[in-house]
Amino acid sequence: MTEAILNEQELTKRNITQLLSQLTNLYQNTRSERKEIATQFPPEEEEFSLLEEIELLTVNLRGYASQIAATGEIINKEQVISQLQAMRVFSVYPIGNFYFKSNGRYERTKNYIRMLDYLRLLLLEYLQH
Repeated sequence: MTEAILNEQELTKRNITQLLSQLTNLYQNTRSERKEIATQFPPEEEEFSLLEEIELLTVNLRGYASQIAATGEIINKEQVISQLQAMRVFSVYPIGNFYFKSNGRYERTKNYIRMLDYLRLLLLEYLQH
């Protein structure tokens, strides 16, 4: 790899690490909203509730990001790239429905969801180089 690509990789890795830290703080700041969301957006016909979908997304993305932050690598890289490419945060029904139909409310939680999607994109960028 050229030096420019290595520097770009290192910068992306640093951004992933910083975003991981920011997500922890953002998540803690959504506590009061999550309580209200649990009652306002109960599970419908879906397998998981809105909050469970957000948790699943969080666990997956934070897991990948933590591996990269700790080692600079990820196990099953090609499989993870495929999963990240297929992951469409806003097309998961409970998340998309909440995000686009809760006009002007729950901005902290919406910001958290946007940051998760940004983390997904950073992970893809890092892994595809």
